[in-house]
Amino acid sequence: MVTVRAFAAGDETSLVHAWNLGMPSDPTTPGWFRDCVLLDPNFDPEGLRVAVSDGRVVGCAYAVRRLAPLAPGTDLEPDTGWIPFFFVVPEHRGKGLGRRLVGEALAFLENTGRTKVDFSSYTPNYVLPGADAELYPDGYRLLTGLGFQTLYSPVAMDRTLVGYATPDEVHELRGRREREGYAFRSPTVGELPELIRFAADAFNPDWGEAIRQHRDPARIVIAKKERIVGFALYAAYRGIPERFGPFGVDPDLRGTGLGKILLHLTMTMMRAEGLHSSWFLWTGETSPAGHLYTKAGYEITRRFHVMRRVSA
Repeated sequence: MVTVRAFAAGDETSLVHAWNLGMPSDPTTPGWFRDCVLLDPNFDPEGLRVAVSDGRVVGCAYAVRRLAPLAPGTDLEPDTGWIPFFFVVPEHRGKGLGRRLVGEALAFLENTGRTKVDFSSYTPNYVLPGADAELYPDGYRLLTGLGFQTLYSPVAMDRTLVGYATPDEVHELRGRREREGYAFRSPTVGELPELIRFAADAFNPDWGEAIRQHRDPARIVIAKKERIVGFALYAAYRGIPERFGPFGVDPDLRGTGLGKILLHLTMTMMRAEGLHSSWFLWTGETSPAGHLYTKAGYEITRRFHVMRRVSA
């Protein structure tokens, strides 16, 4: 017999074990589950629906809404909720358990006034940008059957750094921009507030928070000419050194090559640390950034679908 209920203390070890059976391509750790779910200020145990059989977790679906703002100056997005992940262990599939779990997660969000539910682009603690229809086709079909529609489809990209060397054209481009007054370097401590504001205001509050929580400015590089106009960093998320980003250039200055310089300078810094690869989870395949990454040798490794369900 399978019981579905709210998460309770003591479920965590069994839940992580079940996760690694149910999502084998994206295993997690007790530390990640503690830090990014249980200690998230928005965590509500009623939103973490767990399926239990014989005293062990065999599936779950996590629903979350904002109880605290993402960043200073932002609101609680009162009409929006998220389902960052759900899974069922293989031996309990095919019996409607996944649909039941996600249905209860949706009901939790709808009962708290959320009319839009996204899978799975919850910041800052998302697992994946969206549904991976190739690796988890059953999960993708389940979401589609429950009325989720694809908003857009970002891609993950990777690039080996073995044998990487900054191209001569990038050195030449950097020299031209420096003669125009641009500087490319790590920020000083006193520049961090300006950088955080720039990242949050020009791009996304989550990017500003990623910089605020970064503990090593030496792994951040900025482009500056009187003011900060671009940045790139690595090791921002979960402290993973090979994870690149976030990365952005003032939209008014795109086409100047600043992004190309920042990207290659960051890869050079990563290679200098002995890192063997650079990767990230989220960009638009045909966006300016996507084209820049491709030209720099990055290759698509996964595709996702950011999905949304809107209640009547």
